[in-house]
Amino acid sequence: MSTNPRNRIRVLIAKPGLDGHDRGAKVIARALRDAGFEVIYTGLHQTAEMVVAAAVQEDAHVVGMSILSGAHNALVPEIISGIKKAGLMDCLFLVGGIIPEEDFESLKKAGAKMVFTPGTPLEEIIKTIDAHAPKRDA
Repeated sequence: MSTNPRNRIRVLIAKPGLDGHDRGAKVIARALRDAGFEVIYTGLHQTAEMVVAAAVQEDAHVVGMSILSGAHNALVPEIISGIKKAGLMDCLFLVGGIIPEEDFESLKKAGAKMVFTPGTPLEEIIKTIDAHAPKRDA
């Protein structure tokens, strides 16, 4: 049995909305898995309700949302609110994708800890999770 504390952290990688581009989400999922995290990938075309249900079912510590469609200002607050209403109050929320810098602050006010854009070093994402993922009893 591994003693790596990362393998106790469940990271849900979600692709909410209608965009069909998931290469970035898959790269992130694989990098996080290779770093020792437990990773759950939702697949494409998830509704906000589907992401909330998956986060609750998996008791996710971290929810990373990959959005390239421009719907981030609607989807991110809806998903974060839904997850918190469902009882995961300490979940770490991360957003990645094609997101204009002027939208970063509103996403953070909605509850996203960080917004990552294309080209962000994978190690930066890993360090953010290491620093901010909730510590729960196993």
